[in-house]
Amino acid sequence: MNTEEVIVHIQAILDQVRPYLQVDGGDIEFVAYEDQIGVVEVRFLGQCTQCPMQLMTLRAGVERWLLAGIPSLKRIEAVR
Repeated sequence: MNTEEVIVHIQAILDQVRPYLQVDGGDIEFVAYEDQIGVVEVRFLGQCTQCPMQLMTLRAGVERWLLAGIPSLKRIEAVR
């Protein structure tokens, strides 16, 4: 996959995750993809910005979905 295809795939996966976050008043947005190092940056929005479970949501939820869907990714990072 080229960079543009990976970004489209990332956004499609985030669209699948988004409803689970929106139930609790939160959301997530794609920020950047560093293709040379396989890192995706996302930003939590709404209630997710203050949630003490944010790191668990990132690692056990969002990261799992993205890594399962795009094995070439290495890491998912949350930015502010």
